[in-house]
Amino acid sequence: MKSIKIGKYEIEIPIFQGGMGLGISWDQLAGNVSLNGGLGIISSVGTGYYQNSSFSKKELNGKPFGSENFYSTEGLKAIITNARKICNDKPLGVNIMCACNDYGRMVKDSCEAGFNIIVSGAGLPTNLPEFTQDFKDVALVPIVSSAKALKIICKRWTQRYNRLPDAIVLEGPKSGGHQGFTYEQCFLPEYQLENLIPQVKEELNKWGDFPLIVAGGIWDKNDIEKMMSLGADGVQMGTRFIGTHECDASPVFKKVILDSTKETIKLIKSPVGYPARGIQTNLLDLVEKRIGPKIKCISNCVSPCQRGKEARVVGYCIADRLYDAYNGVVEFGLFFSGANGYRLKEIISVKELMQKLVNGENG
Repeated sequence: MKSIKIGKYEIEIPIFQGGMGLGISWDQLAGNVSLNGGLGIISSVGTGYYQNSSFSKKELNGKPFGSENFYSTEGLKAIITNARKICNDKPLGVNIMCACNDYGRMVKDSCEAGFNIIVSGAGLPTNLPEFTQDFKDVALVPIVSSAKALKIICKRWTQRYNRLPDAIVLEGPKSGGHQGFTYEQCFLPEYQLENLIPQVKEELNKWGDFPLIVAGGIWDKNDIEKMMSLGADGVQMGTRFIGTHECDASPVFKKVILDSTKETIKLIKSPVGYPARGIQTNLLDLVEKRIGPKIKCISNCVSPCQRGKEARVVGYCIADRLYDAYNGVVEFGLFFSGANGYRLKEIISVKELMQKLVNGENG
């Protein structure tokens, strides 16, 4: 596999580890992925919970209060500081959701903390460069789900900021967590990743020569080679990295993935407003019966939720339930997984996983 250049940064192995929040990809996972030649990506979600809420200045019922504490500046800095102890000066990325409250502040915080690459999706990051103009060395990588979305971003960035993306992540509908598609589109052939790549590549070539990273359902070396044969320069993988010793999730979270089946991984409704892919667990059973945990918006995490309004519609608070999953509370946790999560059968080191992805399963 050839290395790729993202802005001024060279990624030795063209594999992004997807940003998985809340807390699934923090310092241990991201630091070790970067150490082993890929791009480790830290999730900016819920940094106030880092090290048992050590970096939340204000709490309510033991939870970070308000977006300024849920997206803790100090927590984010602590996470990258500890990741740097692992990977030193190798490139590190951060994933920031457009849907999050305090988006602009989180972008500036990430630049000031020393992240090299910002990956941003969950909405179109049309104003991302606005917050990075004082940090010219930070590479910007939007996540898109179509050629149309890429065109909108390139057009607006060119007109408003006189710049283009340093790379693009095209995420298909088999990824874990939130999707950039309707429920119905997730199952239609024309929206599958392999059919989107040629369209997005064609649009990309109209604007410049920056790398195309593709994501969603990629599992092994064969998948990587297939995507590259279709025009991708690299891949992004999330769920498979959960099956590593270094993944920041609790052992309970990993076991839930290991115990999943093809049938228990489903698309569900989310307060964010997009379909999301996760594992059918006790929480979703309770939600279907409308007897889920009490909903009280404490963290004010994402703007589409409207301070708990959408949470009440779908039946759960996403911030609280993702924290429970990260913390290993099976009863009420929301466990996101990609469509292939059921294929995870063992926990190995990041180093061994990277070797398998480069050399093959028996490499």
